[in-house]
Amino acid sequence: MGNLKLTEQTRSVSHENALRGRHWVVIDADGRPLGRVASRAASVLRGKHRPDFTPNQDAGDFVVIINAAKVKLTGKKLTDKVYHRHTGFPGGIRTTTAGKLLQTKPERMLEMAVHGMLPKNRLGRRLFNKLKVYRGSEHPHVAQQPADMKV
Repeated sequence: MGNLKLTEQTRSVSHENALRGRHWVVIDADGRPLGRVASRAASVLRGKHRPDFTPNQDAGDFVVIINAAKVKLTGKKLTDKVYHRHTGFPGGIRTTTAGKLLQTKPERMLEMAVHGMLPKNRLGRRLFNKLKVYRGSEHPHVAQQPADMKV
């Protein structure tokens, strides 16, 4: 084992090259299952669709999700899926169903789904800042010329 020599050096993308190659992508969630949209968005945020993917670099693209209010939940998830949050005070646990959350804050439901699929560290928090979710079909990122992406 000591005589083993690598003929090619392993290379990874530099931080500057990763920042230079960023693009903007629009995902339409209208009629699509929540998990499919979230997993595709998380993959694009990490940069796994690129040939120069590096696990420890922020080499992914910006993701804009539109029509979050029209996302589809399969089965009995509208009534059975429960989201928990805590106010920070003793006894401050608050629960709500997926159906109620979809009516009041559909953006939050997609954000929570994508956030759960990202790394739980500084890199994951930085990747999450590149996610933009909107309830309707309008978004303020037209100047970035985002490309449409199929889910």
